Amino acid sequence: MYKLKNYMEDLVSKKADEILETMDICKCEKCRLDVIALSLNSLPSKYVVSAKGELYAKVRQLEQQFDIDVETAIVKAAIFVNKNPKHSIEE
Repeated sequence: MYKLKNYMEDLVSKKADEILETMDICKCEKCRLDVIALSLNSLPSKYVVSAKGELYAKVRQLEQQFDIDVETAIVKAAIFVNKNPKHSIEE
């Protein structure tokens, strides 16, 4: 069975968790998802069609290719969200 997947969603989500842990910002679920959404909106979509077993090899290749762009987008988004949280400071 074949599957259509926007690979960037997985990559950004994984990298965002790693990067946010190193930053002194709000790490609530709302802010985390805002960072991921902003990052994805600033990056090109990368859809792949593959059988489940073949997807892993494509993922590794794409991950290396887009690492720097993804990390930059996440850091920019995290700084923006931290300055403009969509919740009160107490939450």
